[in-house]
Amino acid sequence: MTSSIKPPTLEELGWNETFEKEFAPYYAKGWKPARLIRDNRINYGAILADGEELQVSMSGKVYHDAETDADLPAVGDWVALQVGGSNDEVLIQARLQRQSCLSRRAPGQSAEEQVIAANVQVVMVVTDSGPDFNLRRMERYFTIIGRSGARPVVILNKSDLFPAQQSEECARLVQELHPGAEIHITSVEKKKGIKPLRDYLKPGVTVALVGSSGVGKSTLANHLLGDEWQWTNEVNASTGKGKHTTAARELIPILRGGLLVDNPGIKEVQMWTNETILRESFSDMDMLVSKCRYADCKHGTDAGCALREAILNGDIPVSRLEGYLKLDQEIENLRSRQKKRKLIVVKRERRKQHQRDEGDEYEQESR
Repeated sequence: MTSSIKPPTLEELGWNETFEKEFAPYYAKGWKPARLIRDNRINYGAILADGEELQVSMSGKVYHDAETDADLPAVGDWVALQVGGSNDEVLIQARLQRQSCLSRRAPGQSAEEQVIAANVQVVMVVTDSGPDFNLRRMERYFTIIGRSGARPVVILNKSDLFPAQQSEECARLVQELHPGAEIHITSVEKKKGIKPLRDYLKPGVTVALVGSSGVGKSTLANHLLGDEWQWTNEVNASTGKGKHTTAARELIPILRGGLLVDNPGIKEVQMWTNETILRESFSDMDMLVSKCRYADCKHGTDAGCALREAILNGDIPVSRLEGYLKLDQEIENLRSRQKKRKLIVVKRERRKQHQRDEGDEYEQESR
């Protein structure tokens, strides 16, 4: 039986004129544009304009040209595929420039950037008004979303479990923290407040869902997907419907329009980059710091501290200062780790060069 489902166009998958222009030389080589929808560590899942999903691998050139892991292809990236090569292997021969990139510092002690999703227009942060609510974490989310250029949306879920006043107060605090954020109070289980969220999913628009485990993120993803599943899916034998669970980062095209990136629960939201991001996130604090009497003010007991005076006057909450000082220290630690990593990379390259030189000398002696 022939399926009546219309396959997606490139534009419905997020393609635009900028990508088209960049891809021009790749068309001449016979390569095909595709968007990465899954990262399986060893290989990737990619979707083409005709809706066909392929398992693809990264070419050696793409791997070796990447200066860091963050430069490697990631979910949401547009790539150039060489189809029908040796052994019918489909290879990623190039990654197109990202128009937005949602990333954080990789978990643990790593100094590396970890890409959460590429080419995303909207980021929905799912939390609740209870145990998961944390303004300091929200500060970090707003920072990485701001750097990505995406639109921030906050979802205070599980409202049926908490007093309405509590949810409204949390919404007020988040709005105060980021006046430009769009906030929704929902109960996914009770199907309350979900309808406005579907309006974000439009043809060509990619929405990323992030948040801690246990806040109803996967349940929300299932409601946003609805009964209209992706073009290829696993179907439940008893219900005949697809059901999404978050085992790994995945981009899901939706039949009625839009693309959804679901992510496993995020335990850590840490900065990966430099002081510039900190200053952008805390520009108000930076302005106060410039008014401190001493340039090296520690913002503690030093005389003439403008931050301490602002706290005493009630202009800023103590928690805002704590968040500022913590992020500042985190960036200093990150710089130190990056410096150590750079030294390790340099030593490794020198060792490889030494081994190559020894090999050349042996080959010349053999002749």
